[in-house]
Amino acid sequence: QVQLVESGGGLVQPGGSLRLSCAASGFTFSSYVMSWYRQAPGKERELVAIITRAGDSRNYADSVKGRFTISRDNAKNTLYLQMNSLKPEDTAVYYCNARFISTFWGQGTQVTVSS
Repeated sequence: QVQLVESGGGLVQPGGSLRLSCAASGFTFSSYVMSWYRQAPGKERELVAIITRAGDSRNYADSVKGRFTISRDNAKNTLYLQMNSLKPEDTAVYYCNARFISTFWGQGTQVTVSS
C-alpha cells in the first residue's frame, strides 16, 4: 500500500522556521521525482520545490528561492522541506508528491505563519 505521510507543520511567527518531512512507503522511493506543493485558501495548488531521484538537482518557485530547501534521504525513504524566514503568505496546506510511472500524493500538513 502506497503511503506518503507529511509531518512537521504548525503555527509559527513571521521570520521563523519549520522543517517538513514526508515519509514514503509502498513504492521504490529512489525511483521517483519528489516535490512539495502547497495550497492556500481560495487558491490553486502550486509547486513549491522539486528534487531529482538522486537529489542532485533542485528547483524552486520564485516566491521561496533562498528561503526554502528541499532534500531527500533515499536510505530513509524520506523527503524534507526546510523553510526559513517564513512569511504570512507562506500559510497553506503543504503536500508531498511522488511522480514516475504513477503519481502519489500525501494528505497534507497545515503551515500557518502568523503573529
